[in-house]
Amino acid sequence: MKWPGERLRSSLRGRLTVALAIAVIILWLAGSGAAGLVLRTEIDEVFDSALQEVAQRVLPLAYIELLNRDNDPSEEARALRVPSVGPHKEYITYIVRDRDGRVLLQSHDADLAAFPDDLEPGFADSAHGRVYTEPGVRNTLYVTTAELQGHRHSALVEAVRMLVWPLAALIPVSILGIWILVGHSLRPVLALQAEIEARGRGNLSPVHAAALPAEIGPVAEAVNRLIARLRRALDAERAFTANSAHELRTPIAAALAQTQRMLAELTDQPTRERARSVETALRQLARISEKLLQLAKAEGGGLLGDQPVDLVQVLRFVLSDIGHDRDAAERLEIEIAPGDVLRSYMDADAFAILARNLIENALKHGPDDSPVSVALSADGRFSVANGGPVVPPAVLARLKRPFERGASGAAGSGLGLAIAEAISAGVGARLELLSPIPGQSEGFEARLHLPPTLASPSVPRRPA
Repeated sequence: MKWPGERLRSSLRGRLTVALAIAVIILWLAGSGAAGLVLRTEIDEVFDSALQEVAQRVLPLAYIELLNRDNDPSEEARALRVPSVGPHKEYITYIVRDRDGRVLLQSHDADLAAFPDDLEPGFADSAHGRVYTEPGVRNTLYVTTAELQGHRHSALVEAVRMLVWPLAALIPVSILGIWILVGHSLRPVLALQAEIEARGRGNLSPVHAAALPAEIGPVAEAVNRLIARLRRALDAERAFTANSAHELRTPIAAALAQTQRMLAELTDQPTRERARSVETALRQLARISEKLLQLAKAEGGGLLGDQPVDLVQVLRFVLSDIGHDRDAAERLEIEIAPGDVLRSYMDADAFAILARNLIENALKHGPDDSPVSVALSADGRFSVANGGPVVPPAVLARLKRPFERGASGAAGSGLGLAIAEAISAGVGARLELLSPIPGQSEGFEARLHLPPTLASPSVPRRPA
């Protein structure tokens, strides 16, 4: 697993992993230190007990040995070094002395310089190590045991090392475990992030806050309050748009009717031409105002409904309305199976606006004698294709912008594809422009891809 340093430091998961790993290391080291202190006390007790035990065991044996020597007149009065049974290193050595301090018996590795000169009973520390003296036989014999300098320290260091060295293996394992554990614990946060990212112009439903932990539940509630305020603002905007549409259509229609009546009454040809120009301008103004209102709806929100609708039925209504124009009806080639059903949470009016703009765009900019293919499949793909010359890639890339037009000489406002793109983006779909048509040498195709959460032959779940 590879974690970039900057991402590890900046992410909450990385910060928690590093902090918890450092805390585990510190606690482990502190525990090892505390265990070392306890071990030192225990080691001192064990080794002191060993010194005392050796002295008490050696004392009767030394007494017997010395009695045997006294009964043997051939044995000279000299210190006897007890031979080793086998080669080994003595960590505890001893000497046996009389009350005058004369050495009578000693272990094979005993260094007389390591033993104190006095015969004071009990434990004592010397420059060479720890010693213990045990008197016996009415203070006529003294056994002194000695432990090598640094022996206890070496044992303590070795014990602490055995406690600390697993930390080298524990560090990567603990980091990996903490990383996985923190990631599992942060799943509600990531789920909340995904839900918030899914909200936009087309989806202003509240985020789910019921199953969230208490620490981030207030965040979800605050987001829901923000979404509610945004929804009220967008509802006010849509109401303004609807009122504006009504207010604009009425005076434009009245002006157009007066202009048409004036054309019927005028007899002067130059004046009739000017009136006809006014009529054309009013018709163009009516079309542009309608497109602008559609664009405002597409960019304002309300593109997803609370209940699924059948987009196939919506498309049939749009085609039926366009089919009132006989010329348009003759050019349309509809590819929808009779029993097809495509249920979607996409708003019916939004899809109708998108479909109408794509179809009208194809009828307007394609050759008059070429067919316009309209297809809607059950997998959520809607396409409109028309004939005509190939559109250069540079022009194709900017056709989705408002008021952008290709090389076609047909009348238009340049807003049809911009409206379709705004609706597609608002519902999380993808609008793709292709030229030439795949599998052909010319033509133009607009293809809409609805995501699975928005399109299904059966009723889909409400998108998050």
